[in-house]
Amino acid sequence: MKKICLYMFLFTVIFSMGCTKKEETAEKVKETNSVDMAYEINMKRDLLTLMMAYPEYITDVEMTSDDKVYVIMKSGNKILYDDKQKKNYSAKLNNPDLQDMLEEIYPLSHVDEIMEKNFDPGRIRVYALLKEVYGNSKIGVEKNLVSAKGVRFNKNNRAAENIKNVMNELLPLAKSNGKIGACVYPMSGTFCYRVISGTGRLSPHSFGIAIDLARDNRDYWKWASKEAGAKRLKSYPQEIVNIFEKNYFIWGGKWNHFDILHFEYRPEFIIKSKYFSKNIGLDEKWYSNVNINDEYIKKCIDLIEEKIK
Repeated sequence: MKKICLYMFLFTVIFSMGCTKKEETAEKVKETNSVDMAYEINMKRDLLTLMMAYPEYITDVEMTSDDKVYVIMKSGNKILYDDKQKKNYSAKLNNPDLQDMLEEIYPLSHVDEIMEKNFDPGRIRVYALLKEVYGNSKIGVEKNLVSAKGVRFNKNNRAAENIKNVMNELLPLAKSNGKIGACVYPMSGTFCYRVISGTGRLSPHSFGIAIDLARDNRDYWKWASKEAGAKRLKSYPQEIVNIFEKNYFIWGGKWNHFDILHFEYRPEFIIKSKYFSKNIGLDEKWYSNVNINDEYIKKCIDLIEEKIK
């Protein structure tokens, strides 16, 4: 009888261990599937964001047999979406892919504090993309520059059109409001083909897609302490920021490496923030927030669904 009880006890323990392992395995599979699904949703959203931001320049997407995903440019060149490499902040700055670039959501809400460490949405740039759109050399960029309300800006991808819209609204406001005027004038510059100080990376000013307004010694993270930058940030007129963001510019004041006088034409960040800043439910489509009645957007969604499987 004792032996029977012992066997029954051992059987129960072994059976329970087996069930536990199966449950743990099932849970791990579930977690893996959930992560994979979230990654695919975010990738498709990023691809749609890029196609909406650069409609004349991104013509297709492609997934190869080894699951690498590319955007196809009008020139025929391909730009890799995700190299699947683990990178620290420095590596993302110096060798980013499109996924690295769009990983951080640019906040459209008002901020009055310096952002958390290394939170710099838009400061990571894929230069292959910028060169395809705005020019791949100094001469190439200069051919695309036009005068827009007195500033030199790149005409490609509606950059000059949008800075003109900004100036049409901002300049009258700067004349009527002394506080705003002091932050606008004298402007510090737009196009200047150069590298970012202390790096080998081209400045966005090199592409004619950025503008620096009036300089204050508290504006830049290399010039000022975090405390001084925060004080400047709190006093910066929100009206200026709103006008730029409405026209697809991001603001360096929303970076941890703050650059408060700096505004940069990066439509992909405004579009992603507007449409894809929140997680979606399991019963929702990955593109649920965009206007699917728009013919171009619908075409892009269909293309992504067809090519990315």
